[in-house]
Amino acid sequence: MAGNWVLCRSCYRSILLSSCLMLLLASSPCIFTTLSQSLSGQQLGFSDTLTVSSLRYPQTRVKPYDLRYIRVELPPWFSSVSIALVSDVDVDAGSKAISPKSTTPILCLRDGSPPLPDVLNSSLIELGPLSSAAFEKIQGSQNVDCFLMQKNLTLMVTNEQVSPGVWYLGVFNGIGPTRTQSKMIVRSSDYSFSANISVDGCMTSTIWGQYCNQTMYPLSCSLFDHHSRAASLSNVDFTTSQSVISCGDSGISCHGVDEQKVYSLDVMDLPEQLTITARNVSVNSNDNVNVSSIPLMCYARHGAMPSVALHDYSSDLNKAPLVINSPNLGRWFFAIVPTNPGAMRNETRICYSVTGQVFECPSGKAGFNCTFERHALETVIRKDSIPFESYFLPVSGPVSSESVNFPLEPLSDKFSRTVETKNLWTYFLLNLPRGAAGGNIHIHITSKTKINYEIYAKVGGSPSLESWDYYYANATSNSNSSMFFMLYDSSEQKVDFYILYVKEGIWTFGLRHSDTSTSNTSSDQTLMSVSVERCPKKCSSHGECKVALDASGLTSYSFCSCDRTHGGFDCGIEIVSHEGHVRQSIALIASNAAAVFPAIWALRQKAFAEWVLFTSSGISSGLYHACDVGTWCALSYNVLQFMDFWLSFMAVASTFVYLATIDEVFKRTIHTVVAILTALMAITKATRPSNIVLVIAIGTLALFVGWLIEFSTNFRSFAFPSTYWWNTDNRWQTMRRWCDNLIKTVLRRFRWGFLIAGFVALAVAATSWKLESSETYWMWHSLWHVTIYISSFFFLCAKAKATISSEDEAPADVNYTLTRQDSFTRREG
Repeated sequence: MAGNWVLCRSCYRSILLSSCLMLLLASSPCIFTTLSQSLSGQQLGFSDTLTVSSLRYPQTRVKPYDLRYIRVELPPWFSSVSIALVSDVDVDAGSKAISPKSTTPILCLRDGSPPLPDVLNSSLIELGPLSSAAFEKIQGSQNVDCFLMQKNLTLMVTNEQVSPGVWYLGVFNGIGPTRTQSKMIVRSSDYSFSANISVDGCMTSTIWGQYCNQTMYPLSCSLFDHHSRAASLSNVDFTTSQSVISCGDSGISCHGVDEQKVYSLDVMDLPEQLTITARNVSVNSNDNVNVSSIPLMCYARHGAMPSVALHDYSSDLNKAPLVINSPNLGRWFFAIVPTNPGAMRNETRICYSVTGQVFECPSGKAGFNCTFERHALETVIRKDSIPFESYFLPVSGPVSSESVNFPLEPLSDKFSRTVETKNLWTYFLLNLPRGAAGGNIHIHITSKTKINYEIYAKVGGSPSLESWDYYYANATSNSNSSMFFMLYDSSEQKVDFYILYVKEGIWTFGLRHSDTSTSNTSSDQTLMSVSVERCPKKCSSHGECKVALDASGLTSYSFCSCDRTHGGFDCGIEIVSHEGHVRQSIALIASNAAAVFPAIWALRQKAFAEWVLFTSSGISSGLYHACDVGTWCALSYNVLQFMDFWLSFMAVASTFVYLATIDEVFKRTIHTVVAILTALMAITKATRPSNIVLVIAIGTLALFVGWLIEFSTNFRSFAFPSTYWWNTDNRWQTMRRWCDNLIKTVLRRFRWGFLIAGFVALAVAATSWKLESSETYWMWHSLWHVTIYISSFFFLCAKAKATISSEDEAPADVNYTLTRQDSFTRREG
């Protein structure tokens, strides 16, 4: 739906207007967004907060083994995000006895890309209630945490707990390898939920905090000559032509001991180093205090407010500058806190000036001292592919647009000879566009000789031996312990791995290697391919790759719909072995041969409608199961499924109708009504567990209606004279005789041995239906086929010839009884 906007008031500061424009450019047509002053901020006495976006996710039903993703965007100026979730689940979050996670409603969180709990070891997932503190633990694209879906969930997370960016909430109805397995019938229950997510922000970029009541001081930056700035750092030897961006506060800062002052700095490019230095440190006090003995602690954090307990880097600026190598893109926060090492007075104030320096390499260069090559990779869209499937090739170099591979040696031999030739790096940059977070990066390297490369990957920054998100060195040293790193092949001549559900933005791949210039020949070139694929390994040839959108419509994610024998996120887990598959297929298909018994009996009794029905039901069920197990599909899967369930429902219900001895006119009418009802059941929710109860109820009702029609037909001429009601003795004798005749008629109507056997077989069929599960479906459903057809056979055999088969016999007895009554009455008179 289109977004509705309320313009900012003219009295707002100019920076608010720029924030409004930025919000407008970044907004989604699927998110209802308003810019208005936050009511909660007014009630608390603060007027610098406003609601920047509000997402209402309507009530949605989640079927078993289904999922829903909700994308939540937190802009750089956000202050807090409120989440309210309501569902109809009936799970006690504090209970220790949790049902299997494969059927448990679960809520998962991840920073930057959709969560994928199917790759986790579900036995290691400890489920519990979700709280705002959980957001602090899962920051970073590799972290994901899952919680029990709660009936009512309300929480608020502030910008002091999480970083700006994109967060994903995943709503699952069961996790694990069997979630993607193709299932004919599911016994788990579904549930519904709705969510309201509201994001509040600060009106200016110089304030921070949940209520935008904390002042933040941005460090203004400018470009300076590299020689003078590089020489000022004794611990860095930048010998190449790099850019130095100098940043600093406008004046001297003074504040008391244990009081913090927060600075911010925006990193716009991929720098090699960021330093924060405190200069002109002094003490504003009459006491004779040694300035160098006062710790001036600086805590740095990327994207969120740092603290003593929660930060990324720290240093005592009074002893050494804070140095961050290969910092990530985005906003960095620095909290400077003078601490009291001894008995200093509380009114003592520490004064200093803050400067920062950002060192950037020239275009095409990267690494320490800017001595290594950095190559940009351009995106090549695959032909006839689903959205965001592409491969990447270097912008310059000996590559061909006809191939997805490019040689590494010509790109990795350009380096400064002053560096160690056994520790060389070559960097490749690629950009994943907005909405591609549900894709997977595929890295493939082949060589005719031993591969001489280690691979380090990082999103939003340059990788190094100290800082990386994923890496591969060899078969035993890699990120295989990460849930989003899947290594498929590792040998001396081949490396093949995926990074799953990657984060949007700039990715840098650093290849660490030794000098390859001495062995660079065309015969031993190493070929590399970098691509984005929707489903890893094309679902391992055991499933179909499907694409869906998240709730906001901004992210397309892919998933595998596997066959009956495989499961997992890539259909790479064999759930049913080949021998087990053959055994299950034979059992499910051959068990329908039990339909021969009721079909032959109906044919012998010249009940041709029932004969056609049972024969068609057995054949359609066999064809349906043959298609489902992958043997042969005579028609489309949906058609076969409808025919199987509909004819099965009809066979059960028609068995009850057959037991009623009524005219064909009434029988055809009842059959028509039953056909309509069972068709509606088969086309809407064919696999729901309650269908067997509904079918038996429909058949019983049809039998009862048939008996009522038969009773009204045979006894419609039965009438009592008016004097009959005044004679109590005769009335009770007549009623008793009538009841005795009715019981005798019912007893003579059925062969009770077959009838009891039919009910026993029907009870076994209902039990097998109830015991069906994903693991034992083939066994219990095969037993269901046999018992349900055998029960129909017994019910058909239980019908005997009625002793009262015409309308003339019943009225004869009645008239005779009435005549005797009348003669007795006259004699008494």
